[in-house]
Amino acid sequence: MKSIVLDVPMFGFIVVTRAALGVGIGLLMADRLPAPRRRLVGRILVAVGAVTTIPAARTLRRTLRERSRDVQAVGGSTVGYDYHLVGAERFPRKGNDDIG
Repeated sequence: MKSIVLDVPMFGFIVVTRAALGVGIGLLMADRLPAPRRRLVGRILVAVGAVTTIPAARTLRRTLRERSRDVQAVGGSTVGYDYHLVGAERFPRKGNDDIG
């Protein structure tokens, strides 16, 4: 299974655009609002959801590509690798002091 790590704004963007697409499709199929208004709002939401699919898909593809590049750089390992931590030292946690 592949995992994707997204920052909060991008995750929110993807969730909101998927929700707009779903609500638009739901409005086009529902009978609760007057037909002209329902069709107008439904079409607008479907259009917004469909148009915003392109940047969302590009971002997801770019994230997957970067992740696969990181995995290849580490030697095929699926263990996460963070270039920011290269050369960082590990310090003992509090309470792990060596008492002689």
